[in-house]
Amino acid sequence: MKPFSEIEIKEQLKEFADWTYNENAIHTSLEFDDFKDAFSVMTRIAFEAEKLSHHPDWTNVYSTLQISLSTHDAGGVTNKDFELAKIIDALVS
Repeated sequence: MKPFSEIEIKEQLKEFADWTYNENAIHTSLEFDDFKDAFSVMTRIAFEAEKLSHHPDWTNVYSTLQISLSTHDAGGVTNKDFELAKIIDALVS
């Protein structure tokens, strides 16, 4: 799987309100009411990521979840990342 060029990534990101591109990955930061809500969403994302066999790099501090997506074996951002980003956006909307 060939990664997208930076131009292709930025074009696709126009469909994603809260995602940015830098350091060869797409990123978002999500705020929740508390740790329980953040962890609940992480669990839901984990099940979807497992279905896709595509797993995010993420960190969680209390009510903030930061997510980075990149297809490591392709060396950059691919359709897999945008597919998971779309699922994540649907889970948190």
